[in-house]
Amino acid sequence: MFEVVTVGELLSTDRGISVGVMYPGSHDEQGIPLIRAADISEGHISETPTLKISKNVHHEYRRTALEGGECLLTLVGTPGIAAIVPHSMAGWNVARAVAVLRLKEQKNARFLRYAFSSPDVRNTIRNWCNTTVQPTLNLGDIKKIPISWPPIETRETITRILSGLDDKIDLNRRTNETLEAMARALFRDWFVDFGPTRAKMAGEAPYLAPELWELFPDRLDDEGKPEGWKVCNFDELVSINPKEPLSRNTIAPYLSMSELPTQGCLTEAPIPRPFSGGSKFRNEDTLFARITPCLENGKTALAQNLENNIVGWGSTEFHVLRGKGNVPFSWVYLMARDNEFRANAIRGMTGTSGRQRVASEVLATYKTVTPSGNQIWKAFDHACNPLFEKIIINGAESRTLAQLRDLLLPKFMSGEISIRDAEKMVEDAA
Repeated sequence: MFEVVTVGELLSTDRGISVGVMYPGSHDEQGIPLIRAADISEGHISETPTLKISKNVHHEYRRTALEGGECLLTLVGTPGIAAIVPHSMAGWNVARAVAVLRLKEQKNARFLRYAFSSPDVRNTIRNWCNTTVQPTLNLGDIKKIPISWPPIETRETITRILSGLDDKIDLNRRTNETLEAMARALFRDWFVDFGPTRAKMAGEAPYLAPELWELFPDRLDDEGKPEGWKVCNFDELVSINPKEPLSRNTIAPYLSMSELPTQGCLTEAPIPRPFSGGSKFRNEDTLFARITPCLENGKTALAQNLENNIVGWGSTEFHVLRGKGNVPFSWVYLMARDNEFRANAIRGMTGTSGRQRVASEVLATYKTVTPSGNQIWKAFDHACNPLFEKIIINGAESRTLAQLRDLLLPKFMSGEISIRDAEKMVEDAA
């Protein structure tokens, strides 16, 4: 067993621990990015926070202005999620529901982040939370949390091994962001901006392969769409909440709303549960949150990980979208991520405050365009399908690496596994 210390013993005396902005004010597009609890996942901070504060507010809360290298810890919602601030985020600030921890020796921050993820520490945090309204961790209690603290050489080796796994997971995440951005750019160029037709009208050189270039009309019609294409309702191209056979109490893969991402298309692997009612889906269906604030936050996913394409099920609070005929699954997902489509859905929400939902009829009547014939649909599928296949492969690899990291972590913290054995497990996984 290793020595046990408290978090308070590791903190610096100057601004060792503090919480951030209580009154952020309205969004300031030219302001300072604010990291909220929702922006922090295990070991990762979103690079595109949804709120920016004015420079005056930032100055008022300069105590929590970030320099890079600090350990952040969520206090509300799911308390105890930790991440290290990359130096690229120096100058940013944090919200009230996030604690900033500055250590006597900043090089220990990454090991502390892993310690917060260990089962023993997670259990301590869970037991110490105030749950009157929602789970909340008090700032003063953080200092009392006991941490298993190996000798420095062991800490550094453990950090190196686990960081190596996290670095590969992060590389996969960044690669997937790039792949999806490529697909979204292609979607907008072909179906929103009508780039090939506009380029033809302007006499520009072709930027697609000749066989693709020929598929696009030479001019826009009086409605501003490619000649021969037609305006249609969304539900002419997409089935909304298609019927699927799934009997009550049948064990089937389940996804909750919490497992839908706010960015990207991947979910965690579904968990088998007896069907008790809810949305039903198959591989390559798009899952689209219909309730506030999940819709506004961007919760959308592409169903995958269903063996033999069996029927999965999930929350009643997301719509299931599936392309009809030759409409590719990638087009449906990318439309669900399109800003204009989402803005229309948000405008159409109804219901009491805090429980507003968008009805399927709002999605069904959204106006879009469809090309004449099926050749462009097939070409788009041929271009995008490999991108999403690679995204799914990268996601599966990251889940495997995360499972290995989570297996090694408690064994490291208890001294149960040797460094040599752990390195061998990582080598085999790679």
